[in-house]
Amino acid sequence: METSSDRYIREHSTLPSEALDWIEKQTNIHTNHPRMLSGRVQGELLKILVEISGATRVLEIGTFTGYSATCLALGLPEGGRLDALEINDELEELILEGWKKAGVDGKISLHIGDARETLARLEGPYDLAFMDANKRQYCEYYEMLLPKMRKGGLIVADDVLWDGKVFEDPMPQDSQTLGVAAFNDLVAADPRVEQVLLPLRDGLNIIRII
Repeated sequence: METSSDRYIREHSTLPSEALDWIEKQTNIHTNHPRMLSGRVQGELLKILVEISGATRVLEIGTFTGYSATCLALGLPEGGRLDALEINDELEELILEGWKKAGVDGKISLHIGDARETLARLEGPYDLAFMDANKRQYCEYYEMLLPKMRKGGLIVADDVLWDGKVFEDPMPQDSQTLGVAAFNDLVAADPRVEQVLLPLRDGLNIIRII
């Protein structure tokens, strides 16, 4: 449920394009879990992070219906490229149509399949990576990503507060909550990076490789 602060933040952030509105509408119509969509505030943040970091090569793990990938691609300069990974092939048509409407289809390569298998094949270095896939595998994605990131690059991990379950006492013991909690602990103790965890949406961990 949207709070008053959520509404205020949304109303005072840059408006999304018509193409992004279309993707959001189609996500609500055609998927069972539209809440998984990044949304306008987080999407604008992703776009700005790409712009201010000067990223030209971006990787996304878990594109869902393509909203966040669109935002990332909108931040890329001419000649920039985004590799977007998604396991659900039933979403491919919607994803590609949304990218075409946004005019970013020429910047993005869609890889359908298990993210770990695709990651093993892709070569870096990447300037920025966005993680928003299977929470049970966040630690695996992270360790596979680090060697493919340039020094000073950014990893942005979504849903790291997991509806507050990660700081409940006692913490729920389901595999997704345990996966997110283990990831947060891993990053917090990792001397290879510096990070800040933000309470935006369901939590964003912004990680910089040092």
